[in-house]
Amino acid sequence: MTDTAAAPLLPADRPAAGAAHHHQSGLAKLMLGAIGVVYGDIGTSPIYAFRETFAAHGGRAAFVPDAVHIYGVLSLIFWSMMLVVTLKYITIITRADNKGEGGSLALLALINRSTTTDIGGKRRRWTAGIVLLGVFATALFFGDCMITPAVSVLSAVEGLTTVEAGFQPYVIPIAIAILIGLFAVQAHGTAKVGALFGPVMVVYFAVLAGLGLFHIAKQPAIIIETLNPLNAVAFFATDGWRAFLALGSVVLAVTGAEALYADMGHFGRKPIKYAWAFVIVALMLNYMGQGAMILSLPPAEAAEVIKNPFFFLASEAFRLPLVILATLATIIASQAVISGAFSVTQQAIQLGFIPRLRILHTSASAAGQIYIPVINWALMVMVILLVITFGSSSNLAAAYGIAVTGAMFIDSVLIAVVLLTLWKWNRVGAWLLLAIFFIVDIAYFGANLTKVPDGGWFPLLVGLVAFTFLTTWAKGRKLMIERMNEASMPIGVFIKSASNSAARVSGTAVFMTTSSDGIPHALLHNLKHNKVLHERIILLTIRIQDVPYVEEGCQYELSDLGNGFYRLIIRYGFMQEVDVPAALAKLEGCGGLFKMMDTSFFLARQTLIASSRPGMAVWREKLFAWMLRNAESAMEFFKLPTNRVVELGSQVEI
Repeated sequence: MTDTAAAPLLPADRPAAGAAHHHQSGLAKLMLGAIGVVYGDIGTSPIYAFRETFAAHGGRAAFVPDAVHIYGVLSLIFWSMMLVVTLKYITIITRADNKGEGGSLALLALINRSTTTDIGGKRRRWTAGIVLLGVFATALFFGDCMITPAVSVLSAVEGLTTVEAGFQPYVIPIAIAILIGLFAVQAHGTAKVGALFGPVMVVYFAVLAGLGLFHIAKQPAIIIETLNPLNAVAFFATDGWRAFLALGSVVLAVTGAEALYADMGHFGRKPIKYAWAFVIVALMLNYMGQGAMILSLPPAEAAEVIKNPFFFLASEAFRLPLVILATLATIIASQAVISGAFSVTQQAIQLGFIPRLRILHTSASAAGQIYIPVINWALMVMVILLVITFGSSSNLAAAYGIAVTGAMFIDSVLIAVVLLTLWKWNRVGAWLLLAIFFIVDIAYFGANLTKVPDGGWFPLLVGLVAFTFLTTWAKGRKLMIERMNEASMPIGVFIKSASNSAARVSGTAVFMTTSSDGIPHALLHNLKHNKVLHERIILLTIRIQDVPYVEEGCQYELSDLGNGFYRLIIRYGFMQEVDVPAALAKLEGCGGLFKMMDTSFFLARQTLIASSRPGMAVWREKLFAWMLRNAESAMEFFKLPTNRVVELGSQVEI
């Protein structure tokens, strides 16, 4: 990440910059969009969360669906939503926006930019541990991106078996077909069908609420029992350790809460906050409806219905339409997760944690509509393998939750830094609030750790692999730049000697360089082999800032070095697309306008050589070299015209 001047932090409740970026759309329209995208994941949780809490998992026997357990589980779900979603994410964390953007990487960039410590008059970065935690939260997110589409779509398609048991052999093939179709259409963009996401999810939530109310009318006391936290206490008093293990399934009701923060840049804080008021009512009515329905049934029938209570809320005549509606909702939820994976990957590339990848824009009007082929197809392969390997949403539920609870715990650590260091809250009040967050997060994460042997190992493995890639690239890139800078010639010495000895030719030469000091290797190689210098030479450095967007007036930093040499730094936010020709076309005061036909771009292509110098382990050096070879070319990443680019090779020891 680049070092930038700390921008003012605005924790107050204000419209997010991301909302303003999207043409100041009306609040109602943004709320509709938030319901369709932000709440898809948590909105589909009623399909399986209540069911899985009563099922046998991780050596824990199934719970009897009696009043004590139903009231206890419903109370846990309600208070989890209040503490985790409403208090932690909606009320607190969404205030910690990075110029309107949210998510672990955006929060990390905010802390990295704003949090410094004065020591002897010097300012230093925040501890490396905080950075690693933020990166690991991002790594866990990729594991979640694989499990969410698999468990969501499969749980909805399994509803067909409540319509007709004979559909069982077709569940997995239908789910795989839906998932393949979903990933296949990504390259074409979702702008047109995306307009339907909000209305479809509004209908879905309305149906959830209506079905719940229908059954609550038969057991109205369940409302009071759900709101009573003593029922959660009674649940633990009755079952002890088994109740603690059940938290691993209860947390499924709040999976997707982290999406509230991650998607804040698209909709803004207020639309997300106001939409939650509608969503939580619909969700809780449905959960209470499932509980009321079970309590109204004879014990033998309740034991069967509890295996898939969501779809039994509807009568037989309306069960198939409910399955279709639920399937549409899970497709929308999966789409939101896939789009989130593209967005997080783009942020990670810009912030220097992932090598350059091919990014395609699927909409001419919406900057956020992007498609990253390698991420898309990798996700599809892993999602389908999960469906085939685990075979049912109940088995997948064992793997679900550990990545989410891990990321939620890390978010609590990061927000602790924000509360205590950036916002400078009263320490007593801040620690009391943080204690609640940490107790809840540790309890949920601990309960999910018991699911590791039954599938919880998968998101942890994915997170570990992703973390290794992210940190290896960041460390290797840092080492490579340091080694290149060591061999760099001072700019003043070079200009004096080269200007007097080399012939000058017409035109402009732009030398891309990662360092804003010294002479780029490509310039040295060009002079050595061609013996000439262009009339105008631009030493261009692209800097990605720890903010999502950089205003055009603050984007350029130009220095005239004399004799036709210029040092140019162009700054971009981590949500902006880098387009060098477009940026140069707007530049003034640099010896005249840029004409692409008279401009050549020189790039250095590094070949890594392993050395005995301290840096990284040999296997990480080899991994970094492989990532470097397979990264998208700088020419494509910077949008350089192919017929005006010259690549020059150089060797670098790391």
